[in-house]
Amino acid sequence: MAILELHNMTKRFGGLTAVDGLNLSVERGQIYGIIGPNGAGKTTAFNCITGIHPPEEGEVIWQGSGDAKPRKITGLPPYKVASLGIVRTFQTIRLFSEMSVAENVMSGRHFRGKQHWWHGISHTPFSRKDENANWEKVKETLEFFNIRQFAKEPVGSLAYGFQRKVEMARALVSEPELLILDEPAAGLNDSETLELVETIYSIRKKGVTILLIEHNMDLVMTLTDYITVINFGKQISEGLPDRIQSDPMVIEAYLGSEDDNDEQ
Repeated sequence: MAILELHNMTKRFGGLTAVDGLNLSVERGQIYGIIGPNGAGKTTAFNCITGIHPPEEGEVIWQGSGDAKPRKITGLPPYKVASLGIVRTFQTIRLFSEMSVAENVMSGRHFRGKQHWWHGISHTPFSRKDENANWEKVKETLEFFNIRQFAKEPVGSLAYGFQRKVEMARALVSEPELLILDEPAAGLNDSETLELVETIYSIRKKGVTILLIEHNMDLVMTLTDYITVINFGKQISEGLPDRIQSDPMVIEAYLGSEDDNDEQ
């Protein structure tokens, strides 16, 4: 059963069509990859899904575990999309550098809290119980990513690879149904990338569906169950990793043709 579908989704910026009639269907429990050259429209597609940029045409359809039937979420603001269980990371890390690791991860719990603003003012037993429960979830998530030892450290003081973990932890602590990862291996070394693969598999075991953009082809072909390839905003291929690797259109547009390699 599909958890997310895009139907003829199109996004334009002035005279530039960044995403052109994109269709895809992400099944619950999949690790689904989107690949394509720089500027192909991959991140714009993610922005349309998560409400940052509303598409001019087409639909984004969502069916979470609590939904009796699919619902149209096209153009919803980001906070409403996140509250449905769709959360993301970004290609460029976006953390609060002067806040601690734990505080950064805690910020991902803001819409999972059950208290209202007046509970915090009066410090009711309900508000304390709710806050304690949220902090327990933060501790659990820090342990999952093996970064609890850095809980009190300013996140800006950590090495890049650990900051990537914090960003993923902040997303996962919100208990999403769909986790969208925008180039999660960017800037990671080989050992960190191998660890990332295991982490993503472990996240799926928690029942989370994963949709990712990635330029590391070894990672994509190893990790994903299904792939869509786009170029100039259009889908040019889709299928299992083995099929994508041998598709002439993909080789020419993204992986490089034999003629291109000869010229090098």
